[in-house]
Amino acid sequence: MTEAADAKAPDAKASAPFKMHVELGKIREFARATKSHNPDYLEDENPVAPTTFLATAGFWMPEVATPAGDDGAGFERILHGGTEYTFYRPPPKAGTVLYVSSKPGPAWEKTGRRGGAMKFHEMIQEYRDEAGTLVAETRNTVIETEQAPTTEAGA
Repeated sequence: MTEAADAKAPDAKASAPFKMHVELGKIREFARATKSHNPDYLEDENPVAPTTFLATAGFWMPEVATPAGDDGAGFERILHGGTEYTFYRPPPKAGTVLYVSSKPGPAWEKTGRRGGAMKFHEMIQEYRDEAGTLVAETRNTVIETEQAPTTEAGA
């Protein structure tokens, strides 16, 4: 990653950035929730956040910050396809303020094994520090099935 790429302005399709505080107490709560016994998270006064801590950005995100539209599928047709974390700098420490923006990523379609279409959508979140430097990025894949599962399919 070059410095020029770090300074790149957020994509025009990106949501307005929202502020996320990386808090000591929340790092400890997250570590306990994920059953970590790492003393770096539980005892250090200025711990580095666990790498998957960025998933908590959803708790900070105002509804208007998501670029997803209101015309999405119902939850009965949505599957989580995975989350990928990329760090361009060391993971943030307690006390860090991040500015997070979301933008749509690639989308594609596949035919499922049971004959229905599956639409894959990536949502990209960029995490920047107060200087505007790209610290990390997450890519969440959402899968939208053509039809909701039936009780027969779940049996």
